[in-house]
Amino acid sequence: MSEFFYLIPISVILGAAGLMIFLWTLRDGQYDDLDGASQRILYEDDKPRPDPD
Repeated sequence: MSEFFYLIPISVILGAAGLMIFLWTLRDGQYDDLDGASQRILYEDDKPRPDPD
């Protein structure tokens, strides 16, 4: 039963850390453009290499 007294504060601290990391990524703009990366891979922006001759 005494193990619960250790696990409850640890779980609260880990939950608060997870919430702070989520809020940090939300403020940093991590989730602004969710469709951009999936569509960006479809378009090839690479230019062909010039001939070495």
